[in-house]
Amino acid sequence: MFEMFFPDDYVASTYVIPFEKLYEEGYRGLIFDIDNTLVPHGAPADERAKKLFARLKEIGFDCCLLSNNQEPRVKMFNKEIGVHYICDAHKPSVKNYQKAMEMMGTDLRSTVFIGDQLFTDVWGAKRTGMRNFLVKPIHPKEEIQIVLKRQLEKIVLYFYKKQRNI
Repeated sequence: MFEMFFPDDYVASTYVIPFEKLYEEGYRGLIFDIDNTLVPHGAPADERAKKLFARLKEIGFDCCLLSNNQEPRVKMFNKEIGVHYICDAHKPSVKNYQKAMEMMGTDLRSTVFIGDQLFTDVWGAKRTGMRNFLVKPIHPKEEIQIVLKRQLEKIVLYFYKKQRNI
């Protein structure tokens, strides 16, 4: 019943994903949500995020930020990162996941999405047909509409963990 929302991979943090292994498997493009995926909600790029993107570029990845936030927020975060970005993305709409792949010159076989929300990030990636990682939110402070969605996510994740024996 909830399988359409199940992530392909569920990890504690963006910062523990084995990016070198993904590159060896043939992935070349990475699409990231920003808030609570890379930094706490509304925060600029911190040293950890800057180091991650430097490492990803060194490995050979092309990256794109895909955010439902407006341009000032996304542009501020990307200032120190310097990757492609799409703001006001309307996730889980498929259109901008596809646009991100076009910007990076990748396709479904060579692109991975990383985000912290099931009903926007993961569901959009799944609807697009893209491999995806769900990460645990970095910080508990969130906007009220996200707090409400998190309650529903707990139900889906209960069944996900039960099915995967986690």
